Amino acid sequence: MKSKSPILLLLLFVGPTFYAQLNDTLLLNEISITTYHQMNGIGRMDDQDGQIIYAGKKTEVLIIDSLDANKAINNTRQIIGRVPGLNIIETEASGFTANGIGFRGLNPYQSIETNVRQNGYNISADIFGYNEAYYVPPMEAVKNITFVRGASSLAFGPQIGGMINYELKDGGKKPFEFNTSQTFGSFGMLNSYNSIGGTFKKLNYFAFVQYRYMEGWRQNSDQTQISGFGSIKYNASQKLQIGLEYSLLRNKIHMPGGLSDSTFAINPKQSFRNRNWLESPWNIISAHLNYKLNTNSSISLKSSYLFSERNLVWRNEDGGPNQKDSITPALTYVPRELEREYFKSLTTELRFITNYTLGKQKQIFSAGLRYAYSWLKRQTGAEGTTGGDFDLTQISNWGKNMDFYSTNIAPYIENTFRIGNRFSATPGIRFEYLETVSDGYAQNKAGDSSDELVYAKMKQNTRTFLLGGLGLQFKISETSNLYANYSQSYRPVTYSDFTPFGTIAKIDNNLKDASADNVDIGFRGSLKNILNFDVSVFYINYKNKISTIVKKDDSVSYLYRTNTGSAEHKGVEAYIELNITSGLIATSKFGRLGIYNSFAYVEAHYVTGEFSGNEVEYAPKYINRTGLNYNVKNFSVNAQYSYNAASFGDAGNTVYSNDGLVGKIPAYDLIDISASYKVKRYKFQLGLNNLADKKYFTLRTGEYPGPGIIPSTGRMIYAGISAMF
Repeated sequence: MKSKSPILLLLLFVGPTFYAQLNDTLLLNEISITTYHQMNGIGRMDDQDGQIIYAGKKTEVLIIDSLDANKAINNTRQIIGRVPGLNIIETEASGFTANGIGFRGLNPYQSIETNVRQNGYNISADIFGYNEAYYVPPMEAVKNITFVRGASSLAFGPQIGGMINYELKDGGKKPFEFNTSQTFGSFGMLNSYNSIGGTFKKLNYFAFVQYRYMEGWRQNSDQTQISGFGSIKYNASQKLQIGLEYSLLRNKIHMPGGLSDSTFAINPKQSFRNRNWLESPWNIISAHLNYKLNTNSSISLKSSYLFSERNLVWRNEDGGPNQKDSITPALTYVPRELEREYFKSLTTELRFITNYTLGKQKQIFSAGLRYAYSWLKRQTGAEGTTGGDFDLTQISNWGKNMDFYSTNIAPYIENTFRIGNRFSATPGIRFEYLETVSDGYAQNKAGDSSDELVYAKMKQNTRTFLLGGLGLQFKISETSNLYANYSQSYRPVTYSDFTPFGTIAKIDNNLKDASADNVDIGFRGSLKNILNFDVSVFYINYKNKISTIVKKDDSVSYLYRTNTGSAEHKGVEAYIELNITSGLIATSKFGRLGIYNSFAYVEAHYVTGEFSGNEVEYAPKYINRTGLNYNVKNFSVNAQYSYNAASFGDAGNTVYSNDGLVGKIPAYDLIDISASYKVKRYKFQLGLNNLADKKYFTLRTGEYPGPGIIPSTGRMIYAGISAMF
């Protein structure tokens, strides 16, 4: 088959076609098997899905429609909180609803150490240069969420924190279907989600539009957001399927800024910034192609083009979180700072898989190639207007004006060798070629370099690295297995690391690439319809970790980005779900009652460098979530208790600072309750988040959306109605 241009061709996984042999050959309907789901909680990936091998890897799958949760604002701890070890950075109260996540003591800020995908393609701004997730699809549109721990599996990339993939719904089998969901809540929250979909002959289509408005729990935290998606999939033949998708996000976020410890203790809802605004218009076009070569082999091609922006106008972080907006002698506000970023990224991934027989066993061989090219323009430090509304009018020249380019070429191969009926080994390697180019100028006034301008001329950095991995799996029974996995991972220093974001940020010009070794050993499975479990231990050897520490210059504190040393992360992750009625008790007369517990214990300490012996920042030792599910007829309810132990906001393990930029992040516990009731085609939802109205926070920052402590949302009530026609 002649290969087409790698720009914008792609497609959907096609499930196996089954044949029955009676007197005549009968062709049955095609079905798709993407995951297997156990009971009402977490499922896992099968050994093979599409062109990707998952045997021997730690995976989790959540079926979103099976969960009672606040999906209107993507309440992360309710929706995906039952995944063990999930640490969440909550920025909802500051208007920024794309909450960050991290696992095993790794950095959760905007999911920067996690490979974030939608329908199998990247949705972050830049895979290496600016791997932050500004866009996350609305949960009403999500079918399931897949997690792969460790180094994202060799099939996805070198990210240390693993991979998360949001798989969106499709049009279904009916010719036409309309879904609508309207949700109202505290703090002026209004969320309207509407979708259409269907199948006409060989064509499947799906589209949604979501509108969300929130006045905000804090002062100056109102936001407006519109997100949309459209998908067309065409089954050209039994062997060939093609598709095209478009995702968009339009938002306007009012950011109230951060607080110090003292102002947070007095009133976490207050704000000292009323002129800070952010918008991040996001656009992604993706095309898919899937071709079945024969009954054992297939190829897929996914190509996506991201063209997006991040625009910020704000009274910057100078003076700390308690510094009120300045008034000039003419009784006008001082000019705000203007910052703009433009992202363009093209990524194409070609995958191949084949099943073959060696000896008497079925083996699996998988290979792939990724080509990615990204361009980012970062313009910061210009003088903006003196007004209070969102206004990107530029008054002065840029203080920093940089162009960054990155090229990544990465082939990989994996093979599952089955030895006997129970044991399999899956070795694999991935080769990465990365070229980064920077051009322009940037100020580093407070860095360790005597030069005021960094990157005053074009600079180029090229490197290659080879990653290896091995997955082992031993089948105890048809529904349980032992697994072990070793994989290497890598985090290269990029232009985002080398350019200070805010005016008080400073950079070590001798930053080194980071890398890690990841190990998982676990036991998972199910017992009839009674018990679902996954218990494992993990170890990460994280070398040359890149982080921020606090320094002082003329008694003024500032955050300094540098290699803080090597760290070891080790611990236990456990998920246990018990079906009490219609399971342990063999009756469903009084409905179905189930209980689950998601637990993680993490020991993360620096073992080399200046901070040897200190705890790794944003690495709570205990994360535990316990939930109770009850279903009877058309009624269901979920109650969840969440606990996060304390952690530190910097590598120096600062307990307290006057400005709140660093310090301890206290432990917190929360209760969330959600319920739903179905009447024919209608579904009514009612819920309450943070039942006890706890005052807590998950983030300290020296830049946006701060500086200082970013409080999390207090008690929130929501109610909604959805319908299907």
